[in-house]
Amino acid sequence: MTQPALPIGPFVDPDPALRPERVTLTGRFVTLVPLEADHADALFDAACGPGRDDLWTYMFDGPFSDRAVFAANIAQKAASTDPLFFAIVDNGSRRVVGHAALMRIDVVHRVIEVGNIMFGAPLQRTPGATESMALLARYVFETLGYRRYEWKCNAMNEPSRVAAHRLGFTFEGVFRQHMIVKGRNRDTAWFSILDTEWPACGSAFEGWLAAGNFDADGRQRRSLAALRPSTT
Repeated sequence: MTQPALPIGPFVDPDPALRPERVTLTGRFVTLVPLEADHADALFDAACGPGRDDLWTYMFDGPFSDRAVFAANIAQKAASTDPLFFAIVDNGSRRVVGHAALMRIDVVHRVIEVGNIMFGAPLQRTPGATESMALLARYVFETLGYRRYEWKCNAMNEPSRVAAHRLGFTFEGVFRQHMIVKGRNRDTAWFSILDTEWPACGSAFEGWLAAGNFDADGRQRRSLAALRPSTT
């Protein structure tokens, strides 16, 4: 084959990725299961009610004060295939404590996004929150064969931006005036992990989640960032 005169990217395996399916992903702290309509009550208890409206500030919907309206919303999400929603179940209590979705699924170019991440109050700042993201990333790269895993958030959502960096995503820039959400402008910050970066990220997740990385009080001995090779 003749080499093009102009610069061009390297050859890539053209085979498509697999579509994510309604599978169960089991971890030590949490298990991800396909979201079902009957998860609504537990999710309402975890994420709705007095003092919890801030959980929904940067979400596309909510907050919710009516259990029936919330149940209809969860039923709609459960029926969706893109986004494909997973409920996050705490392995100790067996309660549904959050949800997340794989979305903007592009099997041809092997690009997929994690989004619609809602961590209820019982899940926030727990090892299970990190493990839920590790389980989805491992599924995307090691089972489905994607090249690019995306994380997007409102550019003003500093906790989400910090979380993306902590989990190993690389910041790529801001799409200005990208969306109108709840009647307000949203500039969107874009992050990604590539398949070539996943082995180091996956190893860091494994090391961080290991029983030996937590002391008797449940405090981490080494941070997730410390377990990931520096790129600087």
